[in-house]
Amino acid sequence: MLDAVEGGEGTGALRAQLVAVIRQRNYSIRTEEAYCGWLDRFARFLKGAEPCTVGAVEAKAFLQQLAVQGRVAASTQNQALNALVLFYDKVLERPLGELGSFARAKRPQRLPVVLSRYEVTRLLGRMDGVHGMMAALLYGTGMRLMECVRLRVKDLDFEYRQIVVCDGKGQKDKVVPMPERLLDGLQAHLAKVRALHQADLAQGAGAVFLPDALERKYPAPPREWGWQYVFPASRLSADPRGGAVRRHHLHESSLQKAVHRAARESGLSKPVSCHALRHSFATHVLESGYDIRTVQELLGHSDVSTTMIYTHVLNRGGRGVVSPLDRVG
Repeated sequence: MLDAVEGGEGTGALRAQLVAVIRQRNYSIRTEEAYCGWLDRFARFLKGAEPCTVGAVEAKAFLQQLAVQGRVAASTQNQALNALVLFYDKVLERPLGELGSFARAKRPQRLPVVLSRYEVTRLLGRMDGVHGMMAALLYGTGMRLMECVRLRVKDLDFEYRQIVVCDGKGQKDKVVPMPERLLDGLQAHLAKVRALHQADLAQGAGAVFLPDALERKYPAPPREWGWQYVFPASRLSADPRGGAVRRHHLHESSLQKAVHRAARESGLSKPVSCHALRHSFATHVLESGYDIRTVQELLGHSDVSTTMIYTHVLNRGGRGVVSPLDRVG
């Protein structure tokens, strides 16, 4: 593969080969866009030199510039590092190896934003329709934003009152509880979605994107009811990876905007986001007496130390320490 690159195909060809590797590894479209973006940015950093003609020294300098001059977040620098490691290892077949020490972006130690039960009630009270249901699911299940947005009909198990989150972060499956309060609303919503799907089928559409190349193996599932998105987009659109016209899922930005608007209208002073509802779920489940391992499993954390941050939230401030002002006579 490296010989073809050195033959003068240029950065565009390198980008195409990186895309092929990413799709073989079943990475999401967002990861694909991000990694290609980092390859483009690295190429601009080289000021005319081809990425295939340089190596670890230049990659290290690029990552250091991101931290020092760019002042990017630690997660951003790590993403750039992962993109370059994949590119050199799998596309050029020339691993970067040990990069040694370089300036690392600092990872701020911040506690998560957690809403009280009263604040959650105020927030959700300002939301209705599909966005209101999705926000209630985020709080009621602890799902991540994209896990909720990508739900399929087959993932909702009304008999066992649970939701199966397939291929979540880290390509892991997990099971979360289906809130009893949302049962009727979800069923009524699915009836509307099914009518929309039937209309699509009548027009010769009705297919959705399938993971892991299932569409090539099984022609029928893309149009089957179980594979449809629970929260479909309002319009058909062309798939950026192949151009096929399908009904994709609702765009996550619409839910983010709806949550921000509801927080503003309800007068909440905290920086409320969709992820704050997940944080609130974890904290309130712990407050209800469930053990940390149960919460770790529900959140899909690989390491319990990630989940432990919610115990800090529970024990901080007035809950853990009596203010000396309250002891003054």
